[in-house]
Amino acid sequence: MIASKIAASSTTKRRFCFLQGPHGPFFPELSDALRHLGHETFRVGFNVGDAHEWGKREGYIPFRDPIEVWREGVADLLQREGAEDLVIYGDARPYHAVAVEAAERLGLRVHFFEEGYLRPFWITYERDGVNGRSPLMRIDLNDIEEEGLEDVVADDIPPARWGELNAHIAHSLRYHIRNHFKNGAYPNFYRHLPDRPVDDWRNVAGRVFYQPVLRLRRRARERRVMTDSRPYHLVLLQLGWDASMRRYSSFSSVSQVIETCLKAFASGAQEGEVIVFKTHPLEDGREGLERSATQAAARCGVAPDRLAFIEGGKLAALISGAKSVVTVNSTAAQQALWRDKPVIALGQAIFAKPGLVSQQPLAQFFAAPDAPDPSLYRLFRRFLLATSQISGGFYTPHGRSSAMTPAVRAMLSDEDPYAQFVRRSQPQIRALP
Repeated sequence: MIASKIAASSTTKRRFCFLQGPHGPFFPELSDALRHLGHETFRVGFNVGDAHEWGKREGYIPFRDPIEVWREGVADLLQREGAEDLVIYGDARPYHAVAVEAAERLGLRVHFFEEGYLRPFWITYERDGVNGRSPLMRIDLNDIEEEGLEDVVADDIPPARWGELNAHIAHSLRYHIRNHFKNGAYPNFYRHLPDRPVDDWRNVAGRVFYQPVLRLRRRARERRVMTDSRPYHLVLLQLGWDASMRRYSSFSSVSQVIETCLKAFASGAQEGEVIVFKTHPLEDGREGLERSATQAAARCGVAPDRLAFIEGGKLAALISGAKSVVTVNSTAAQQALWRDKPVIALGQAIFAKPGLVSQQPLAQFFAAPDAPDPSLYRLFRRFLLATSQISGGFYTPHGRSSAMTPAVRAMLSDEDPYAQFVRRSQPQIRALP
């Protein structure tokens, strides 16, 4: 039992408010674990998908009003319900961003869960924020205490596959199907995605229908790139609705990223080099990215034979053969850092630190990219594994079972996950109320 495995640093009973979590039963099961230890939990749900995930558990509070009412009243709700802790997934959804501000004003602990910074077999747990507002953004590599990190194994080869991708897709489909067809009880639900649900379904259905063709085309293009004798620069594209990209970079679309990279490549890259754009595995084609890349290349004077476009697929082989890797702020770039490949980040990223990623202008990076310091990245990776990275996953029973005990232990600790391994001169790493 979880209770027998956890030596919580605080025995005080607490009351946790859950908002939206990763698709599937991770948050409900996390609530069950906390209740088993004597704590109280409740969840605010904004649509029928939230309600169905919570099931018949006690403490479900439906919120059916417009989001403007949420902005005005979330602090009152938290106080009225006696919340002492707020538990959320990510930090960029409109409902979450407002709630975090209210919780911080009220002095609540805020627990942030996110996909693993070292994917695919970890999840992230932090206190002050995640991604661009993570405490990692303010921690200098020189401030990491190496004592205690020596035994953390950080040299395992990063997996080449996407871990729980199929289970993730299945939970996501169930959640969105319910919201599309059965959400009448929540008429004011505010979607954080840019397109209408019907557009989502049309895009997804089209990709599923053409998947066999797309897979054959992708493999052919991968072979062409990797058997070509010319050096290539790899650009890791993110999803257009990726909250981390939109919130923590200057880009509002993936097409803008493509245009920026092609302009710099045209002016900086050496003759005979190739630029390769690789889309996210969940890219559904809504932006027409390949067409955008072809048109932008023509405007920038990049010959068609110096441009390659690969839809989805695995990263390892492409990264291993690349001369350099460009990202906005995707955690996938850490696979390149592990392989000692030069990396540049065009947005705010937890790994975008001197010594790890290049600080050059993009055109100069394409011309002669600065390589990372391998020892610094191994230190950073050990630091992550010892602090915010929890072994397990959100979407499969095995992944949740692995993650549940350390997640509960981290939530009940009085200390921030990073505090033990950061020099005390760092004022932003603190024990929270």
